[in-house]
Amino acid sequence: MPTTIVDLARLTLSHGEGKRLDFPVRLDPLELGGQAYAATPGSLRARLDVSRPSGGYAFRLRFPLHFEGPCMRCLETAAAKTEVDAREVDQHGTDDEELHSPYVVDEELDLGRWVHDAAVLAIPTRVLCRPDCAGLCPVCGESLNDADPSAHEHGTGPDPRWNKLKDLKLE
Repeated sequence: MPTTIVDLARLTLSHGEGKRLDFPVRLDPLELGGQAYAATPGSLRARLDVSRPSGGYAFRLRFPLHFEGPCMRCLETAAAKTEVDAREVDQHGTDDEELHSPYVVDEELDLGRWVHDAAVLAIPTRVLCRPDCAGLCPVCGESLNDADPSAHEHGTGPDPRWNKLKDLKLE
């Protein structure tokens, strides 16, 4: 995972101030369900808003995400676009874990790791080549998107791999 570190101390923000920064970031392929989904292009521009409320920082991260990978039904190439909009808070002097960002350590924001995690969360739960993807035939594995339904029929008998179970005597 590429590393992009933002030194928050160098921003010299006083309480109540904020800055908007644009960063080039590289996004390695994301692995979901054992399949790789690659951002296209691999390098993108991320916008980071940093504000300094009393006792910590508030962050907003935004970037467009276009990715390609296998369709979750038929394994053909699928592509999708989405907009990532993520927020984080890092508040000092509190024991509440919800107010501590995992991306901030010693006044340094690990933007590369945050971009990766935000991209994973932004990918839809179903990446399909097309909305009406029919998937693969469970018997022969042929793509049902291209198959003629009348020509693609299989016998309705039991799966022949189970035939040996008929010989099993349970008494």
